[in-house]
Amino acid sequence: MRTAVMTDTNSGISLEEGSRYGIYVLPMPVIIDGKDYLEEVTLTHDELYKALNENKDIVSSQPSPGAMTEMWDKILSEGYDELVYIPMSSGLSGSCSTAKALSAEYDGKVVVIDNHRISVTLLDSVYDAKYLANKGKNAAEIKELLEKNAYQNDIYITLHSLKRITKTGRITAAGAAIATVLNLKPILKIQGGKLDAYARVRGMAGAEQKMLEAVHKDIAEKYAGIPKDKLSIGAAGTFEDKRAAKQWFDKVKAEFVGYKVVYRPLSCSIACHVGTNTQGVAVGMTERTLKID
Repeated sequence: MRTAVMTDTNSGISLEEGSRYGIYVLPMPVIIDGKDYLEEVTLTHDELYKALNENKDIVSSQPSPGAMTEMWDKILSEGYDELVYIPMSSGLSGSCSTAKALSAEYDGKVVVIDNHRISVTLLDSVYDAKYLANKGKNAAEIKELLEKNAYQNDIYITLHSLKRITKTGRITAAGAAIATVLNLKPILKIQGGKLDAYARVRGMAGAEQKMLEAVHKDIAEKYAGIPKDKLSIGAAGTFEDKRAAKQWFDKVKAEFVGYKVVYRPLSCSIACHVGTNTQGVAVGMTERTLKID
C-alpha cells in the first residue's frame, strides 16, 4: 500500500520544502481588495505584509473544492493507492469539514485527518504522517495515531499591533486603544484548534518572557515524563525584518537547549488575522524520534 501525504501552506511547509521531502502542499488562498491570490504562487509573505501595512481589505479563504480534488486526483494518478490530507484545524477554519465532505466521493482512498493543529505544530503532524507512511502504515492507521494525540500541542502568540485582530471583532476598538496607550501586548493561546486570550503583558520583552515561561510550564506539567526527543519546540512569526526573525529563533533555541527547535513564518492565512511582526512559540508531541540539534 503506497500512501501519499498532503497538507496546505498553513503548516508552514513551503511548496519547495514539500517537493524536496515528498509532501504535497496545497497553496492557501487570500483575498486582497476583492482579488484572489494563492500563497507562494501569486502572493509572497513580503507582498502580504505590505498590503497589511497599507490597511487593505484582506481576508483568508478556503481552498476551492476544485483545487483540492484536482490535487487529490493528480496524486492518485501518480501510483499511490491512497492519501492522507492534513489541513489546518477544524476549530480555526471550515476547510477541514469541506475536505471531509469531498473525500466521501473517493471510496476511502482519501482520508482527511483533523488533529487540531496549525503552523509549526501542524508541520510536525505532517512529518509524522510521512514518517509513518514510510514505515508502512496505511491511511487509517496514520489517522488513528495522529488524532489520538491531537491535543498534545500548545501555541502562544503575541501580537505587535491590535489593528488586524480588532477588525475580526475579537477585541473592541476601545479595548485596543487602551492596550496601545498602556503598551499592553496580548498573548493568545491556541490549543486544540481553539484560540483564547492567555495574558496581557506590558512591552514585547515581557511578552516574550511570558510565552517562554508558558512553554517551560507545559513541559514540566502537561508533558512531564515525555522524552526530549519526542517533543518539538517551534518558533514562528510574521517578521518584516529577517534579522528580527533570526533573533527570535535564536532566543527560543537558547531557552530550550537539548530540544529540537524549528522556525517557520506564520502562513499568509494566519497573518491576515494577526498582522505583521507577530511572534509565537509552540510545543508539541511527535510520533517520530527527533534528532536534537
